[in-house]
Amino acid sequence: MTTLSPAHPVRRKPRRAYSSIPGETPGSAPWRALKSLILLACVLLVAIPFLAVLATSLAGAAQINETGGYVLWPDHPTFEAYRAILGGGLVSRAMLVSVGITVVGTALSLAASISLAYGLSRPGSWGHRPVLLLLVLSLLFVPGVIPSYLLVKELGLIDSYWSLILPTMINAFNVIVLRSFFTSLPAELIDAARIDGAGEWRILTRVVLPLSKASVAVIGLFYAVSYWNAFFNAMVYINDSAKWPMQLVLRTYVVNNAAISQGQTADPGAVLPPTVSLQAAILVLSILPIVVIYPFLQRHMGKGVMIGAVKG
Repeated sequence: MTTLSPAHPVRRKPRRAYSSIPGETPGSAPWRALKSLILLACVLLVAIPFLAVLATSLAGAAQINETGGYVLWPDHPTFEAYRAILGGGLVSRAMLVSVGITVVGTALSLAASISLAYGLSRPGSWGHRPVLLLLVLSLLFVPGVIPSYLLVKELGLIDSYWSLILPTMINAFNVIVLRSFFTSLPAELIDAARIDGAGEWRILTRVVLPLSKASVAVIGLFYAVSYWNAFFNAMVYINDSAKWPMQLVLRTYVVNNAAISQGQTADPGAVLPPTVSLQAAILVLSILPIVVIYPFLQRHMGKGVMIGAVKG
């Protein structure tokens, strides 16, 4: 019995040695173990500080006083720190303010950005070239703090929640990314809808937006994170501490290490948990909404960013 050799034998490329271990290949067991150890170390570097903050927020006063600071595992978990700051008072109001500003600000920013980007994406629309030039110039020349403060003051927005939304409602970079995506949609699709009698508003809501879910979701996530994490505008424009958002409370009582007094909680006469436990609870609450929302938008994140990067 004879075996037939192929007419064009496949030439195998010599395997390159990517391993830093002499004599080892990428698929070998020592190489996989080394990569696993490096990844495990990276995960621990990220996870341990977060778990320490979470454990400290749940630890009792006796354990915190015994360790003198942060703990890695609470012996008797308790929610006293969360009850103290969420039962009413400064932190509860700050959470409501941050949630309200994030929801209202994100909705208004998305509506304004989508409308502006769609108008700029339609060739021949009135004034789209000067407006697009102004958008690009706003990326190059950023107004300083003093002109912005004077403008907000002249508009009568000091100590108003609108001072936290209106100055940052439209982000030029996000508008340009959305415009690039809208421009990349097939012109025949828009023309077909227009021939069927659809107006611009109907084309935007029934044709363009359903095809742009990933990009809109990513831009919405960018706006929501920026509104939730913003503290500088509140520090400049808000003088009344009852209107502080969560991030300004975080800066005051965690970064600046100020102590929460009994008058700033729901029950002024109650004995407060240790300051470290209260600060850890504020830290957890400040990042919890983003941690909860991100997994629902994560599936759109890579697709939306890649669409904006390639077609921008």
